[in-house]
This record gives sequence, C-alpha cells and structure tokens, in this order.
Amino acid sequence: MLIRLGYEIAIDCAEATPVISLLEIHKERQADIKRQTRVLTSPSVPTRLYHDLYGNTCRRFTAPGGGFRILYDAVVEDSGDTDEVNPLARQVPVAELPDDVLCYLLGSRYCETDHLSDLAWQVFGPVPSGWARVQAIVDYVHNRLSFGYGYARSTRTAAQAHEERVGVCRDFAHLAITLCRCMNIPARYVNGYLGDIGVPVDPAPMDFSAWLEVFLD
Repeated sequence: MLIRLGYEIAIDCAEATPVISLLEIHKERQADIKRQTRVLTSPSVPTRLYHDLYGNTCRRFTAPGGGFRILYDAVVEDSGDTDEVNPLARQVPVAELPDDVLCYLLGSRYCETDHLSDLAWQVFGPVPSGWARVQAIVDYVHNRLSFGYGYARSTRTAAQAHEERVGVCRDFAHLAITLCRCMNIPARYVNGYLGDIGVPVDPAPMDFSAWLEVFLD
C-alpha cells in the first residue's frame, strides 16, 4: 500500500531560536520513499542534518523571531503487515547483550528505574521471562493508566504516571520502558505518526504518537 505522510508545524519565537527537529523518515525506510518534497521552512532558513548518539537523523536550524513554519510531504510504500507476534522470543541474559543495547537498561530523566525496581520484581518476577514478561508489562501499563489528552504534562515521569494513574502516549511508553529496564530487558522510546489506517476517520489534524521498542531474541 501507499501511505502519504507529512507535517506543517507552526511556531512563534520571541527571538531567533536554535531548533533541532527529529522528523525525518527512519533510515531503514528510506528505500520505501516513492516521492517526497524537501523539508521547507517559511521564512526560508538554512538547515543541515546530523546523526545523534542513538542513530536518530536530526535537523538543525535557527528559527527567526516571529512566526515560523516547517513543512514536509512524502509517500512511502508499505506491506501493510502487522508487527510479528513471537511468543517464543526470549530475554537475553545481561552478560550476553550486545554492547549497543546496554544503554537501554539505564534509568533516565523520565524512566526512574530506582523508584520502580522493587515493584517491577514483585509483579513481574514470577512471570516467565521473554515475550510473556514483556506482554505482562504492557498489559499492566494499559490497565494501570487512563488515557486522555487533558492529562498531558511534559514533566511527568514514569513513577509519577504510575502514581497518578493517568497520562498520554508518552506516559504509557515511559512506564512500560521503565518496568522493562527494571527487569533487565532493554527498551527504548520511539515516536512517529499516529496511524489512521483501519480506524474510523478522525477530522482532527494528524498527530504524533509514542511507543516502545524492546530487545528480545
């Protein structure tokens, strides 16, 4: 199938402001692009790309004071297949993990593993390791939190979301990531477009969404 994607983001700056955007199509999907515009800014300003420590493609530019827009439009080809379900996927012992995933076991600004470690081991320690344990974590978060756009708060951490029992997509992702990391399962935060395929038509503008990726063998 062909999927059209893009964005038009408007911001207003009190003065010239350095900006980093993480809005590029993932490098693994570049070959699937059938057509695309270049990234446009209004007013036009120079932009350049670089890759951060996690492999993300980032775009740097300076937005001038006043109104500013950044625009992009593309069509990509996709099989339409859903993610693979593999109940036999196993949890890799920490000693055998690849070097490049070890960082996804660490606590971070929004994922306070030290605050939730005891809870995680109490709840998920008895669950078989691997796919079943990750699914149990995802189910727990789904049942623990209530979703609502009105609950959005940029400073909310995983532990706070667990305590408050509310949140938006980022809070669901942060809590699941934290619980996975507490159980020595590498997990990382991912964001992208909120899909509108196979669901009722929503007249509201397209939105971004957040989810997690977990490392299993």
